[in-house]
Amino acid sequence: MLQTISLFGLSLLNADRATAVQHLLERPGHTTAAFLNAHCVNTAAKDKLYKRALRAADVILPDGAGISLAAKLIGRRLRENLNGTDLCEPLCRGAAARGMSVYLLGAAPGVAQEAADNLCLKIPGLQIAGTQDGFFDRAYSNAMIEKINASGADIVMVAMGVPLQDVWLYQHRKSINAKLVMGVGALFDFKAGRVSRAPAVVRKAKLEWAWRLALEPRRMFKRYVLGNPAFVARAMVQAGRTRRITAPAMTVSKRALDISVASVALLALSPVFVATAVAVKMTSRGPVFFKQERVGHRGTSFSMIKFRSMYQDAEARREALVENSEREGVCFKMRADPRITRVGRFIRRYSIDELPQILNVLRGEMSLVGPRPALPSEVAMYPAAAMRRLNAIPGITGIWQVSGRADIGFSRMVAMDVTYLRSKSIMFDLLLMGLTVRAVLSGRGAY
Repeated sequence: MLQTISLFGLSLLNADRATAVQHLLERPGHTTAAFLNAHCVNTAAKDKLYKRALRAADVILPDGAGISLAAKLIGRRLRENLNGTDLCEPLCRGAAARGMSVYLLGAAPGVAQEAADNLCLKIPGLQIAGTQDGFFDRAYSNAMIEKINASGADIVMVAMGVPLQDVWLYQHRKSINAKLVMGVGALFDFKAGRVSRAPAVVRKAKLEWAWRLALEPRRMFKRYVLGNPAFVARAMVQAGRTRRITAPAMTVSKRALDISVASVALLALSPVFVATAVAVKMTSRGPVFFKQERVGHRGTSFSMIKFRSMYQDAEARREALVENSEREGVCFKMRADPRITRVGRFIRRYSIDELPQILNVLRGEMSLVGPRPALPSEVAMYPAAAMRRLNAIPGITGIWQVSGRADIGFSRMVAMDVTYLRSKSIMFDLLLMGLTVRAVLSGRGAY
């Protein structure tokens, strides 16, 4: 008995790759298959016709880490990621074994034929009924369908991108004789060698989307930079409607948001990283990065990374300056700290010195949003109430950071952090990230 999972109002096949292939090839009658990934969910939320096309599909296949996350949030587990690129060759092998032919429709001129040639080299006995690029006039769709039917194709793969491919199939499925039709996105570009797929280690880390963003930043910016956080929010809303969001589910969702946003930020801000590293190195002696022991979740120590904004002997000079702290409480801060370099003042003013902590986020030592990690010497002086700050993974930004940073006294900072712990949610994190941009531009409390 095939298992399914209900997500975003759709029934997704929950099977391993071999079972999925067998089901697609041997399912009785005519079958329309579609893939569902985070981008598809975001698109369907805005495009009613595409949503109808997905609901009309006979088989929906889960594609990508985002859908796996959404399943986890409702207490379910997907057996396998059934994305089109990985499913293509097993499906074609199964078709060849059954004497079924395949028609490739879509992509730029010549790409479908190149993809077909490469598939035939890998899969002995594969029958390609025909190929056609996706640049035909949609007004002549009936003529295109007649061509497909005349080829006798059993399987039609359509690579026109989301939502066009699935909508086109939805509107013309009754006229297509093929047993199986499916929208396959950028599959032909991958199989033709026009677009490089992420290395296995990147795919295993579930960061293939980041690889595609790096290759095509302009085209993929909206899909991933804006789309990933929006999808996580939608997954959280769905989980909240389906069942009470448990602490483990919240942890998984928050971690997914951290990885997606931090990965995008690391790629997008790489020019800033390079420019800052050069400026730090050329204007003062010492390493580019400054590493300092901080106290993290539940008192665990870790090495926090920043761009070096002080002179090399800053730590040795700290003791002599402690009495001059201009901040109430245990945390030391001075507006005119003599240990800060000229470049350091600038990168602190705009919080550029904090950017390397993105690496701490990717390593799981920090989160994008949470209480600021404290020095061990500060934690040693914490009153009992302040120890509650350690119940959360420390963050790059938070309520304190967007409310005035160093201008906020220690007791108020603790109160803000405790408020965050009581109120934390994905939507709250997204709000604080948005407010962080304003706080950075204003420079308030940054010294």
